[in-house]
Amino acid sequence: MTDPRLDLSLQFALKTTDLPRRAEFRRWARAALMADAEVTLRVVDEAEGRVLNREYRGKDYATNVLTFAYGAAADGAPLSGDIVICAPVVAREAAQQHISIAAHYAHLTLHGMLHLQGHDHEADADAAAMEAIESFIMRRLGFDDPYAETT
Repeated sequence: MTDPRLDLSLQFALKTTDLPRRAEFRRWARAALMADAEVTLRVVDEAEGRVLNREYRGKDYATNVLTFAYGAAADGAPLSGDIVICAPVVAREAAQQHISIAAHYAHLTLHGMLHLQGHDHEADADAAAMEAIESFIMRRLGFDDPYAETT
């Protein structure tokens, strides 16, 4: 069996030097890949994040990550979707949670990739399953478990 293929387009729609390298985003996205996929990952400012969250989710604030999954064609075409990560929200949350920005970007990239592949966290059982996958992948990438209780 061959590894799933990832066609990842990265867009940085803001001016900042605090972003991980493109290679890191690619590594994180690939770590969560379970099926062939064509993905655009766009890192945005707060204004764009807020507009997208309001327009597509009806929530008038910028959130950390949004995933737009377009599915796969019936003929076995790869999954297709967009992942939008809001840089200022990531920076704030990383500071609040006392974690590195890289760890938070890695987690949100994995989270978006899992949503793209059909995972969700609406029901408790689904949330537990998704969190277990995220925790496993984060540890495999050398990061702490994002759901571990801190004391």
